[in-house]
Amino acid sequence: MSTIPVLFRHLVDDAAMFPPGELPLVEAVAAHREHRQAEYAELVGPFVCTDENLMKVAAEAGQADGPLEVSVVITGGAGGIEPAIRYGDRSAALIVKSVEVRLRDEEDLSRNALRVVRACDDCMDDETAYVEIGLEGAWERALDVVADAGYAAKLRTGGLDPILFPTSHEVAAFITACLDREVAFKCTAGLHNAIRHTDRSTGFVHHGFLNVLLATRAGLDGAPQDQLVRILDNRDGEELATSAGELSEEQAAGARRWFTSFGSCSIDEPRQDLTALGLLEAK
Repeated sequence: MSTIPVLFRHLVDDAAMFPPGELPLVEAVAAHREHRQAEYAELVGPFVCTDENLMKVAAEAGQADGPLEVSVVITGGAGGIEPAIRYGDRSAALIVKSVEVRLRDEEDLSRNALRVVRACDDCMDDETAYVEIGLEGAWERALDVVADAGYAAKLRTGGLDPILFPTSHEVAAFITACLDREVAFKCTAGLHNAIRHTDRSTGFVHHGFLNVLLATRAGLDGAPQDQLVRILDNRDGEELATSAGELSEEQAAGARRWFTSFGSCSIDEPRQDLTALGLLEAK
């Protein structure tokens, strides 16, 4: 029986190679193998790498412990999707579980989204596509395109510049828009801690992944958007942990159907936060 509750199973995608961690490739692949063999393995999602590093990751992964499940960040736009998928099809060392594609910054985001989904339609079977649409301009029209095609969305929740951190109102609007359209989503960057907090070294206010999970659940339960904002703004870890612990497995699974995962350069930080909050067993 799994020791990882339904709410957190495969929640944390391993983005160790990305800022601010930037673990070297060889070390990142080895660390991921260790995570996937640990007692908390079911907390961990696929290994995240760029399409530029895909061949190097495959060479490092080898086949000794079975193929490595990866989510591939496409760096070159829609044209980079098919090569990554085809490489995964041919490789014995990798299984491409998903691709992550950021829409180019242009006036008509929906046209860009259409190019991306058409490229996905041409080459994808069981893989998932996460389309990062941003929160500027006519982003909801782009989300409509993603929804119509049956793909998923991606929200950037932080980074190395304060401008990359969306407000709670923006995150709440994104969650609501995804739920209204029945679009699953993942988050990336700045979300490696469970509870909303201010980073002492940078002064940046980080969203908490537990806040996002509970806001998603509240949205599914019909809560108005201003209530989602209050949940996202909540810094009371004990209160949030109690709310999470009171969810039934069915409620937890419902939230995770839509908020599928988040990428983190650290697996240990989310795990340690959940353990400190009493939501994971201490190991």
